[in-house]
Amino acid sequence: MAIPLEEDETTEARLEPEPAEERRILLTVKDVERTFQAGGSPLHVLKGIHMELKERQLVMLKGRSGSGKTTLLNCLGGLDTPSKGEIMFNGLPFNSMSDNQRTIIRRQHMGFIFQAFALMPLLSARENVELSLRMAGVPRAQWKDRVAQCLELVGLERRMNHRPFELSGGEQQRVAIAKAIAHKPMLLLADEPTGELDSGMSAQIMAVFQNIIRTEQVTICMTTHDPTILEVADHVYEMVDGKFI
Repeated sequence: MAIPLEEDETTEARLEPEPAEERRILLTVKDVERTFQAGGSPLHVLKGIHMELKERQLVMLKGRSGSGKTTLLNCLGGLDTPSKGEIMFNGLPFNSMSDNQRTIIRRQHMGFIFQAFALMPLLSARENVELSLRMAGVPRAQWKDRVAQCLELVGLERRMNHRPFELSGGEQQRVAIAKAIAHKPMLLLADEPTGELDSGMSAQIMAVFQNIIRTEQVTICMTTHDPTILEVADHVYEMVDGKFI
């Protein structure tokens, strides 16, 4: 038998806010260390990193050059492996997989954006995005529509036949973003994506990131040393000397 609430309890119950949407954890990092040998002595670049990335988040790794943020990003993407610790991606023990297994995961479920854009100079914007679909094994019949969709998402539908040297730095970076999301990854990793851009273009790239998080349901983790763009992040991890502070 249900017990009726007192009037003040009923009012309180009605005023409770709606619960926030719970986002699934996509990637977890536990006690990760990375050590390199430098001149015969160990160089500890990552020192006991703990972090998590949830679905549809924009997460930034902030720190000066040499703080370890790019090494951490490479470990998250399987381009490097930790000396110690565990990285779980989508429920799988990512860092303990074989190189071939990690390569398959990267091609199917991850996208990468680099500071230097990494575009093929003789290919148009459309052809650069198509190349990403080819490498991911997407059927050719799907290429035209998906390329157009991705270039429209980044605001370059009218520039798709231009080659990189005919585009501004901000436009080249937007092509790189379209290329990185073409195969519909779960996770996008970006290393200093605004490092070569002025503040106006940096703001445009951040707006593009927020748009593709909404439309593509992707999680973005990026490195930066630019304090002007931190406010748009869902979470910021600050790195100093291989550790979060």
